[in-house]
Amino acid sequence: MLNVEVPGFGPLRLEHLVLDYNGTLALDGALLSGVAGALRRLAAHLTLHVVTADTYGDCSTALAGLPVQLTVLPAGKEDQAKRDLVRALGSTSCAAIGNGRNDALMLAEAALGIAVIQGECAARCTVQAADMLAPDILAALELLLKPARIVAGLRT
Repeated sequence: MLNVEVPGFGPLRLEHLVLDYNGTLALDGALLSGVAGALRRLAAHLTLHVVTADTYGDCSTALAGLPVQLTVLPAGKEDQAKRDLVRALGSTSCAAIGNGRNDALMLAEAALGIAVIQGECAARCTVQAADMLAPDILAALELLLKPARIVAGLRT
């Protein structure tokens, strides 16, 4: 569990991190450098969930051996399915990270939504739904590994 007191934003009591795969953890279907190690470190604090439509069909191979629970979504209404996963886990206990249009509802639903803007860019609606923006996935994961950064970015 990750507990963070953010003045003016409220307390965060996070148990889960829900992550998009393509465009967030991966570029063109390939897991980005440094992500595996960061996920292993985060798994000591949060239960990690990767939810994806698996555009390239190989995320289970790329994530093999990592401490994540993988959910591959059927085509259609992925945005609602991602939001529904956050709700099922308990919105107030979830952080979520994504970049695509189908991540906007998930970020808005989570207690802490983080949009990443990297190689595949980010949808404007997803950026607007996020509580925080990160220049890349490693910076986003570092927010959770060093929660004082969350306080610095969200306090009023």
